Amino acid sequence: MITIAIANQKGGVGKTTTAINIATAMAATGWRTLLIDLDPQGNASTGMGIANSSREASSYEVLVDGMPLRDAILASSIPGLDIVPAKVDLSGAEIELVTVEERTSRLTRALHNHRGHDICFIDCPPSLGLLTLNALCAADSLLVPLQCEFFALEGLSQLLQTVERVQQAFNPGLGIIGVALTMFDRRNRLTDQVSDDVRECLGNLVFEAVIPRNVRLSEAPSHGLPALVYDHACQGSRAYIALARELIGRLPRERKAA
Repeated sequence: MITIAIANQKGGVGKTTTAINIATAMAATGWRTLLIDLDPQGNASTGMGIANSSREASSYEVLVDGMPLRDAILASSIPGLDIVPAKVDLSGAEIELVTVEERTSRLTRALHNHRGHDICFIDCPPSLGLLTLNALCAADSLLVPLQCEFFALEGLSQLLQTVERVQQAFNPGLGIIGVALTMFDRRNRLTDQVSDDVRECLGNLVFEAVIPRNVRLSEAPSHGLPALVYDHACQGSRAYIALARELIGRLPRERKAA
């Protein structure tokens, strides 16, 4: 199983929207897809229509109690897409794991030898704490949603430093599969400037597909649906389909789904 963490310590950059819609797009193209919600806010779970009453088993039990991953997986309404939901208990996991042995590899152990899916996406919280660290240690690669604004660039450099430390100390195989520009507004000159600066700095690491500011992307979670299902023809949905196509092209050939 290919495991991709979707992370950026800055909040409001489109991590959860990206996680939900890229996972949906992958499932729609035939990949057996797993989405792990590792954010205590549980927005990815809500956006996939998973009610709080259905989250008896969650990523909290997997990380803190050592529950087998298979026991926490729920089927979503999207064929081929399953989810490990999150609940508010996860907000205490950072403290509870401090005294636990191998606290950075709890998720790695849970994912070890999992055979039920082709690809796994991990929606990380907006921080560089122990939850995100568990995701980075468990992942093969990192997908970074980056909002097209000035302060996002400062956050990106901090994230890249964290990735380097994780590579050195815990997961030497971790790489960045790509940076996805989000909340792109062509009417704003600053958006174009940030986009140009990021592409100049990171080159081909930046995906060609950009995710625009789009009302339908914002509306979809309130209906418990990915935008690709809520309105598959909107600009945001088309952008995520293009992003998924690019992502598939960057995956290791020998590990692509048939």
